[in-house]
Parts: sequence; structure tokens; C-alpha cells
Amino acid sequence: MSRLVVVTWLLLFFNGVASVANRPDPSTQQAPAMIGSRREVFFDRHLIARMDGTSLVLHNPHDEGEVLRLDQPWEGPFSGYSTVIKDERLFRLYYRGKRSPGSDGEGEVTCYAESTDGVHWIKPKLGLFLVAGTRDNNVILAEPHVSHNFSPFLDTRPGVPPNERYKALGGVIHKNPGGGLMAYASADGVRWRKLGDRPVLTKGAFDSQNLAFWSEVDQSYVSYFRTFTKGVSTAFEWKLEGFRSFSRSRSRDFLHWEDPEPLKFVPPQEYHLYTSQVQPYFRAPHLLIATAARFMPSREGISPQEAQRLQVASTYFKTARDVSDSVFLTSHDGKTFLQTFREALIRPGLRLNEWVSRSGYPALNVVQTGPEEMSLYLNQDYAQPTAHLRRYSLRLDGFASVNAGYEGGEFVTRPLIFSGRRLFLNCATSAAGGIRVEIQEATGKPVPGFSVTDALEILGNGCAVEVGWHGNPDLGALAGRTVRLRFVMKDADVFGLQFAP
Repeated sequence: MSRLVVVTWLLLFFNGVASVANRPDPSTQQAPAMIGSRREVFFDRHLIARMDGTSLVLHNPHDEGEVLRLDQPWEGPFSGYSTVIKDERLFRLYYRGKRSPGSDGEGEVTCYAESTDGVHWIKPKLGLFLVAGTRDNNVILAEPHVSHNFSPFLDTRPGVPPNERYKALGGVIHKNPGGGLMAYASADGVRWRKLGDRPVLTKGAFDSQNLAFWSEVDQSYVSYFRTFTKGVSTAFEWKLEGFRSFSRSRSRDFLHWEDPEPLKFVPPQEYHLYTSQVQPYFRAPHLLIATAARFMPSREGISPQEAQRLQVASTYFKTARDVSDSVFLTSHDGKTFLQTFREALIRPGLRLNEWVSRSGYPALNVVQTGPEEMSLYLNQDYAQPTAHLRRYSLRLDGFASVNAGYEGGEFVTRPLIFSGRRLFLNCATSAAGGIRVEIQEATGKPVPGFSVTDALEILGNGCAVEVGWHGNPDLGALAGRTVRLRFVMKDADVFGLQFAP
């Protein structure tokens, strides 16, 4: 190669590098994130402008074992579609009881259990309904077409009447008068009444767990329910084509709902999502998370011989040869869901029972079960005599983090405006690692006194670790200004942050 060619190539290369280096950061064109003093978590890249030597990583929950066996005559192997609600100091569990396979709505009741710690559960004898020849049971609803997927929530709308603190939707399209989801309300979460005689939502498939909650962001009730990616509503039916997916609808009063709006997935949906389990993240309710069940209908997890050994219901196994796991998604507007991680949140485990069709479906809602622990629950061992609810744990905010390895790295947030005087991190380092935080102007220039060289190194592990700088503990003078945060890390994770008074 001639000398002239080499020189020309080098000039072009370095000019290109300079061009890229001088190109304005796209995040500078973004309006600053108005985070105030709310908690922000790094479950996706929403707050991240740049990463160098760091990456977002998904953390898998730890299997804590069985917490509730579904073995009563009114429960059984086909119990499922669970919901867990934490109401102050009491945990409430709702689930479908079903002993044998059959069409949706056949032989189904809604069961109830409760706990004071989310770990040890009891089934109270409520005496509300005569089922399987006894009233000594934990049944709270015995309307099979509604009990198929009855999904309650604690209504957090300001000013909600005391006798409607709890609300729920339930129903299947081909059973109720007119077909669709019925609305219910309750004062105590145990005794329920209908809010009308006809379904309130009728344009959907609904053959799954369909949920609702009061959205602080939308200032309305929002429902997420089963549709298909190519579903088409007509005057007579909802045509079911494509992937199992979800749509959403909104309501001001829980009785009158807007037309369904299909969800958008980024990247686009590539597999069936059986249940959505969309919920406001309880520590940061402006963010929606989904611990969805991923359904793989073309894959067989066990052989006929293994199914026989596990005592899988033979009539069920003849037609149900599929496997499932769970995946984690996030949304900042309730309409577009980010699939930042395509890997499983919880894989089927070493127990062969978990590879049976429709095992491993997550219960609705993640709840705090300890000072630094949160839990989610899965229905396991479907269609088997050992059917039960299983608990899985994570540290608070522990679904995902920004991670740096031993070689180190950094990341910078998009512009933001905060309120408060102190900054706390949910973070962890190794004994050899550390984290330093720099506060920058919106342009990326370090704020005097808050540069990375002024920062005190964080060493340790905690859900609320205070950030400090030499001689500058008070951030009050920077509150209300547009700033960025730069995190310089080694062998460490940052799960979230929060400014506080």
C-alpha cells in the first residue's frame, strides 16, 4: 500500500472519529426528566443516555419453595390465575379452584388465603358457599363463568367509597349474558357483589387472567386483557389470530370503558404472552412492570412416560404439550412495553413437574415481604396432584441493574430535574469494587465540587446508600436545575436512585 493511500486512510479515519466524538449527544435534545424526589429504577434504558463498559443485566429471583398446596376438594390440579394483594399488614391471595380439566367456566370457584408475612399462608373457613358438600371452605365466589379468571385489586383512587375499596373483573366471552368481563366490588376483599347485571368489557378474547387497577399516571382505571395480535373486533365476535397478546382500555368510573387499544411491544412480539400481570411497580408507581407468562405451544417439556410418572391428568396431557416460563417488561406510558430482556425472568427449574403444560404462570403483583426483600409467586405443578403456589424472592428494586465488571465502566443519565438535598442509591459492590457519582451540568460539564474526583467512593451493599462528595453533602443548591448524573463503577451494580429532603 502506498504511503499516500495510508496517510489518506488515516486522515479519513481520524476525521470520522472526530466527527463522531463531536456529534451532539441525542439526549441533549430531550426534555429533562422531572423526577422530583420519586424513586427511579434501572429496569430499562429510559433514564440512561450513555453507557461505556457497563450494561443492563436482568436478575433472576431466588426460589424460596412451596408456600401453599392446592389440595382441597374445591381446589385441585387445575387451580390458577392467582392474585396477591398487600393491604397494609395483611397479604391476600385469590385464585381459581378447579379439580378437573374442562371448558372455561366449568366447575370453577374463587378461593382465598391470607398471610401476615407473605410466607406462611392459611385458608380461612369462611362459610360463604356450599361447595363439595361443605361450607367449611375458603371459597369467596361460586360463579363459574366469573371465577375462571376473577382478578381483584385494591382501589387506590382518592375518595373511593369504603364499600368499594376492592374491585375486580372476571368472565369469559362465550358464557356471560352478552359475553365479557363482569365488574365486582367489595368492602373487605372477601364478600363481593356485582356492579350491574351485564359485562362492562365485551371486545376481547378474555380467556386468560384479565386485570385492572387505578392508574396514577392516567388518572383513570386501566384494564389489560387477552386479545390476539391479529384480533379483529366485529359486531358478532372477536376473531382470534396471531400471537396471544393484550390490549388495554380505560374508564373513569369502572363501569364505562373505552374501546380496546392494542399494546405495542419494542422489540416486536415474537412469542405468545399468556398472562400479562401488568402492575404499577409498588416502589415507583409511575412505572408499569409486567411479569408475563411466556407460552411456547410448539415445544414439549416431558415425555408421555414422564407425564405418567408425575400423574399428569391423562385427558389433559393428550392435548396440552407445551412449556412456559416468565419474562419481564416495562412501560412508561401504559401503551408501549419495552422488552429490554428477552431471556426468561424465571426458568422452569430442576423439578420435572415445572416442565408440564401451563406450569410456572406468575401470580399478579410483586409485594414487599421483608425490609430489603420483595416476592413474586408462581403457580407450579399444573395438572398434577402436587399443584401449589411457590414463592420467589429478590432484593428491593432487584429485577435489573446497571452493572460494571472488574475492568470498570460508567454510565450517564439523561438530563433530569430533582428536588431534595440528598441522594441515595440502591447499589452493591464487591470487596474490590466501588462507585463514584459525578453531578454534571446539562452539557456534560462537571458541577464544581461535585466532580468524580470530589466524590466519595461507595463500598458496600444496601438499598439506601447515601452518596457524598468532599465538603459538599448538601444538594439543595442544585435542586430544580437541569443536571446529569455520571456513575463511575467497578465490579458493582446500581439498581435505582432517589433524591430526598
